[in-house]
Amino acid sequence: MVVPDPGWVHGSGRVVAADHLRLLARVARMYHEQGIRQPEIAASLSISQPRVSRLLKEAVTRGIVRTVVVLPEGVHTELEEELQRRHSLRDVVVVDAEGARGEVIPALGAAAAAYFDVTLTGGDVIGISSWSETLLAAVDRMQPKGAQVADRVMQLVGGVGSPEAQVLATRLIGRLSDVTRARPVFVPSAGVVGTPTIRDALLQDAAVVDVMAQWHDLTVALVGIGSLEPSPLLLRSGNAVSAADQEELRSLGAVGDVCLHFFDARGEPVESAFDQRVVGIDVAGFRAIDRRVAVAGGLGKLSAIKAALRGGWVNVLITDLEVAERLLDA
Repeated sequence: MVVPDPGWVHGSGRVVAADHLRLLARVARMYHEQGIRQPEIAASLSISQPRVSRLLKEAVTRGIVRTVVVLPEGVHTELEEELQRRHSLRDVVVVDAEGARGEVIPALGAAAAAYFDVTLTGGDVIGISSWSETLLAAVDRMQPKGAQVADRVMQLVGGVGSPEAQVLATRLIGRLSDVTRARPVFVPSAGVVGTPTIRDALLQDAAVVDVMAQWHDLTVALVGIGSLEPSPLLLRSGNAVSAADQEELRSLGAVGDVCLHFFDARGEPVESAFDQRVVGIDVAGFRAIDRRVAVAGGLGKLSAIKAALRGGWVNVLITDLEVAERLLDA
């Protein structure tokens, strides 16, 4: 058995000279605690700068230098990472709505605008659902780009609700096109029509067929997650889901929707008469989009958000702190 000399100690699974460990500690303290630059450390200790760099890396490997990340107030990285892991998401953004005096929509809008300012870098074909107050808040907060960062911005569902609501849907597409310098593509139809026969006829229209063909090019979808109960704004502007439709959907177990496709608490699509009257991207086409970003929050939508995650409807979630915490408790 070989017994190491007392001048040597164990480190990282092998025997290391004590003098070398002292040098590691000295270089680490000079650089990290005293703020001395690497060239000055090299000159002071009469060693080369590349060796100083190697010693600093080794100090980290051996645990002499340990990095501790202290999260600033209002940043919830640990919560985001746990949600991402638990629900197999690509990304999660959690915003503290208290920072917006408890108003969820402005806080979510600001977070979504910041997310897209960073992640839209060019060449994307963006699909956006026709109407969402939260999405409108997000797009209104986005800063115009100096260069083109998207090829097209496409409507995923026809106009929803009254003419006033359809005007707002057009504003949403137009605004996002302007800030990304992309070409807008609209669905030349209402989002919900009177009968399945009318819907089938519209799907044969040349203009609608052209838009449907372009949905195959989508790389990003920006959507809200709706609950079965319509928002106050949609009620005021002409809600496309009638009381009779809501009653049918509720009886079938629907808890929420994405792009007017309703799903149950497990996230499974609900087949209904209403679904046969929707003019928009179908479920398979939507799920084929690589990055599907949902901006949704507020406890009133908790069940719908939870179901959307279970069903894999979206793979990026931007939500508020209270909902995020409840999603982890589920």
